[in-house]
Amino acid sequence: MGNSNIKQHIETAQKTGACQLSKVGFKEFPEELLQLTGNLRTLDLSENKIQILPPMIGSYSQLKHLHLGHNKIGFVPEEIGRLKKLETLNLEYNRLSSLPSSMRNLTNLRNLNLCGNQIRAFPVHLSGLKHLEYIDVSRNSITEIPEGVRGLQAIEINLNQNQVSRLSEGLVECPRLKVLRLEENCLEISAFTPSIMKHSSVALFAIEGNVFDMKAFHNLEGYEEYMERYTATKKKFN
Repeated sequence: MGNSNIKQHIETAQKTGACQLSKVGFKEFPEELLQLTGNLRTLDLSENKIQILPPMIGSYSQLKHLHLGHNKIGFVPEEIGRLKKLETLNLEYNRLSSLPSSMRNLTNLRNLNLCGNQIRAFPVHLSGLKHLEYIDVSRNSITEIPEGVRGLQAIEINLNQNQVSRLSEGLVECPRLKVLRLEENCLEISAFTPSIMKHSSVALFAIEGNVFDMKAFHNLEGYEEYMERYTATKKKFN
């Protein structure tokens, strides 16, 4: 993209607070965007070829929506934790293997999309985020939901197409969790303990494509309690 085109986008963003620069072939985070650190609320740099997310990303104090999906980003700097107003963070289909601990400072984060990366450990440092509603970590390499998940405020977690073989009973202490998607993982029926079935808030387990028969799931201790939650939730939204 030529300098004149970038200038035009920046002039528009200075008026609107939104900058849309997807699918333009960027290989680097454009330095020209430093002019917008004071007023930018939405930044879309998805579907480019950006490899490095620079520390200056933490300078966008007003940013609410950041879209960086379908790039080649392999690392998220600690400075991302300075984005206290951020509500949406989309990093799907990059090359991430982990997230910085500073993510716990994103106190207004509601939606996080990490689909299609190389993440191996569930990001437990999100547990303290009170406004978090949706986490998509599908198509990664996560092997378990660990004890550190306790207190996670998300309403829905998508873990489809990972390598999950263990579910922590910390799920029981996720007070708002209603939907847990675990399709095409490595779960055996024993992963669904009576405590998880009876006492978690989960009203929908999406579990097709694991190493057990659905009939075995229907025979689990606690299945009736799970179905009560499922039915109550279904009635609520019908």
